[in-house]
Amino acid sequence: MNCATMDTLPEASCQVVAWRHGLAATETVVEEVPVALVYNGISHAVLLATPMDLEDFALGFSLGEGILAGASDLYDMDVQQSAQGIALQMTIASGAMHALKLRRRSLAGRTGCGLCGTESLDQVARPIAPVQAGGSVSAPALHAAMSALKDRQVLHQATGAVHAAGWAGWDGRLQLAREDVGRHNALDKLIGALAYAGIDPRDGFAVVTSRASFEMVHKAAAAGIRLLAAISAPTAMAVRLAEQGGLTLAGFVRQDRQVVYAHAQRVRMD
Repeated sequence: MNCATMDTLPEASCQVVAWRHGLAATETVVEEVPVALVYNGISHAVLLATPMDLEDFALGFSLGEGILAGASDLYDMDVQQSAQGIALQMTIASGAMHALKLRRRSLAGRTGCGLCGTESLDQVARPIAPVQAGGSVSAPALHAAMSALKDRQVLHQATGAVHAAGWAGWDGRLQLAREDVGRHNALDKLIGALAYAGIDPRDGFAVVTSRASFEMVHKAAAAGIRLLAAISAPTAMAVRLAEQGGLTLAGFVRQDRQVVYAHAQRVRMD
């Protein structure tokens, strides 16, 4: 096994020898590192993530968790690497920091752990504003976006071990994609990328290469995304939240099939 950092794909730094049909082949192993999210010098969360697009990750996580009301609340970010992992040192608005202290929440989670460290049941059901009405996509455009996301999964193609989240306009053209070992992390990175690019999430929809959990729906709705399409199934809790929040939730979006679990009016069959 060779775990030296590879110049071509540093997010996947180990290579091992595997056997396929009796022949030796080389396999690449994805990286997974502890990433600390630090606000104004105070550590708030430690998650395991793929060390790429970390600025997107920090902003998207902060927006999805309600720590920041908008990208303008994030003043500065410094990515600090050490032998133990990576610290994302963020400087945020004083009002956002005050609200964060009041929440008294500290997370220490596994890969993409959505609720690890939550102190009470009330925090699990943290309210979100309903997404805005409007917007629709044809079923062929929905599948085109999911298909295009597969083509953008460079890290997954190399390792077979990561999820992806993508954003497409209502015409189905994929505009952004992010990858990570954690499905929550991939969606956080996508939300952060949208914010940095100044793209209104309401102008399109998100596609993900995973199941649609409660936390995935919560993150999408909190970002203002009106439609979340997953390649796999949702949970019942996710369906209930999508229904309550006005978000269209589609699952099993693959092979010319889709199941729309909530607010089906946004998926046209033309």
